[in-house]
Amino acid sequence: MVLEENYTLANGTMIPRLGLGTWMIDDGDVAEVVRDAIKAGYRHIDTAQAYGNERGVGEGVRTSGVARDELFVTTKLHAEIKDHDGAKAAIEESLETMGLDYIDMLIIHSPQPWADFRNGGHYFEGNLAAWSALEEALEAGKLKAIGVSNFEKPDLENLIENAKIKPMVNQVLAHVSNTPFDLIEYAQANGILVEAYSPVAHGKVLDNEEISAIAEKYGVSVPQLCIRYCLQLGLLPLPKSGNIDHIRSNAEVDFDISEDDMESLKSMEKIKDYGDASDFPVFAK
Repeated sequence: MVLEENYTLANGTMIPRLGLGTWMIDDGDVAEVVRDAIKAGYRHIDTAQAYGNERGVGEGVRTSGVARDELFVTTKLHAEIKDHDGAKAAIEESLETMGLDYIDMLIIHSPQPWADFRNGGHYFEGNLAAWSALEEALEAGKLKAIGVSNFEKPDLENLIENAKIKPMVNQVLAHVSNTPFDLIEYAQANGILVEAYSPVAHGKVLDNEEISAIAEKYGVSVPQLCIRYCLQLGLLPLPKSGNIDHIRSNAEVDFDISEDDMESLKSMEKIKDYGDASDFPVFAK
């Protein structure tokens, strides 16, 4: 069962193979969602400073009835923080806001501030400065693992070549019809686990007839097929939902997609319109 399976990060830390995304779940609602997901068997919860719901996620974790060391909590450093002292202070703030003694993984949310996302700059020096604060927190036991999100190859190379510790994770937009195969291959070749956010394309694959036909063949839903697709690529999917029925269903992915069907899914026409999410930089570029 996928909820009982783990990947092993480069430093030996175990990370559950499937996680719950919490983007756009209100801080006042997310504690109950987290508790429900943990009750359903989830052990990996993903949030971010930018989501504004770290307090509720921490509450959900603390009141779940499951031992802290059995849960894996990820949060993300604000994309605008590109200096050591700012990152150091933000790590402490997340610990305090979540009410946790340690965070399992903290990652840099973006190589660029959101206002400058994918506009040509890489912020190499700023990312190294922020990364050094993550390295220090890792060595101090405040974090169990460190990584990045939305980093392209040059951004990863900057840390691989110049930092003391390589990123353990790169969390990227990856789903059927939009899978960054070259970036995934590069990351995996360097011992970096790739996490897939929005593995169901913010819901925009649900009406795709080709994908629906393949899902029907296996007797599964389109979200289940898309999550399984990511798993078979060696990715760690982070489906987001506040609906307990969907949360449970998203974890019922213990089936195998054939090689031929995987090839069909890999070659699906790229989605260009993410609807209401298109205003967010990661979906607009």
